[in-house]
Amino acid sequence: MSSYLLDVSNFLLRWLHVIAAIAWIGESIYFVMLDNSLKTPKDEEDRGKGVFGEMWAVHGGGFYHNQKYATAPAKLPDDLHWSFWKAYTTWLSGFALFVILYMANPSFYLVNPQSPWEWAANLSGWQANVVALLFLLGGWVVYNEMCKRVSPNMERDGLLSLGVAVMMVVVAYLSVHIFAGRAAFLLTGAVMATAMSANVFFWIIPGQRRMVKAMKAGETPNPLDGKRGKQRSVHNTYFTLPVVLLMISNHYSFAYTSDWAWVIMALLIFAGALIRQYFVLMHSGQHKPSYPAAGVALILVAFAVGAPSLTTSPAADNANSGSSAPVAADASPLAQVHAVMQERCVSCHAAQPAHAGFTAPPAGVALETEAQVEQQKAAIQQVVASGYMPLGNLTQMTDEERALVANWGE
Repeated sequence: MSSYLLDVSNFLLRWLHVIAAIAWIGESIYFVMLDNSLKTPKDEEDRGKGVFGEMWAVHGGGFYHNQKYATAPAKLPDDLHWSFWKAYTTWLSGFALFVILYMANPSFYLVNPQSPWEWAANLSGWQANVVALLFLLGGWVVYNEMCKRVSPNMERDGLLSLGVAVMMVVVAYLSVHIFAGRAAFLLTGAVMATAMSANVFFWIIPGQRRMVKAMKAGETPNPLDGKRGKQRSVHNTYFTLPVVLLMISNHYSFAYTSDWAWVIMALLIFAGALIRQYFVLMHSGQHKPSYPAAGVALILVAFAVGAPSLTTSPAADNANSGSSAPVAADASPLAQVHAVMQERCVSCHAAQPAHAGFTAPPAGVALETEAQVEQQKAAIQQVVASGYMPLGNLTQMTDEERALVANWGE
């Protein structure tokens, strides 16, 4: 029953997480579009009231007239729309998912026994959990300090952007060398997602509250509050597409099983930022197809880097002292691979998994029959030959078995 409740919690939390993320990202994209689409008001009365820009739009059978004030209007309404709960809900639900999926079974999902760093390869489960939490916290601290020290008055934001880009390459490199493949991609995305939510919580909303308080008191707001909020909001804009991409990456093993996984991750992060830049500029009337073209080029390079011919993870990296599964010498190649699956994989990949952490086969992939094994041939060869599966090699798959699976059909 406990495994069933865990599955239900996972299902509902994932749904909540996706809904909150769609709402947050959608609103963020809308306001960036609105901000970049504003034009000088044509009505002299509006300009006299402090209207900085306006945009007319048609949607859902009606017309909308959006206006942005450079200063507070004569009467600031009490029912202002605030954008923060979507951000908080997205992060909280995402962290809860990380706890029940990864931290609940860290030896299986977090520890990277093939790490070139001995201390990382030998982490216990609780140590891996602590390192993961420190990784998220450290990412926010470094990013936040960088913002405060490199461009405290928003006068060196270009240099700051370069610094953040370098930071994300370092985060990608560290995550791949410390954590298991899927967890590495997830945690890199979570570092950015944590920065996004923390930006809202610690900077954007408090600054806006101070501005509103000053306006209602008839005082002049501190212009730095607005500038800082804008700076962090811009960073959130460029984090958006990379975060979404990294969060769905655990469905595609070519990326996280590659020896160059950190390079693939960095290329995808930059590709997402470039594609986002195109839409930001487009809303301000500038069409720069070079940005999405560059983004697509980086994605193609990432695919090339992840291609099997360039992936050099040797099966020998997963050597162990276990004995091979009994396989009949005269059996067909499919029957031989099926025997290996029975010995090393079916404890999890079954309709009713024997592993206590599952109530259903992971990713919905069952490998109990030869037909099921044949149907998943390409995926099996990718994750087994690369050494990613079995996770942590807990079932002690041998080098001979990996070679058998890798050469199946050749």
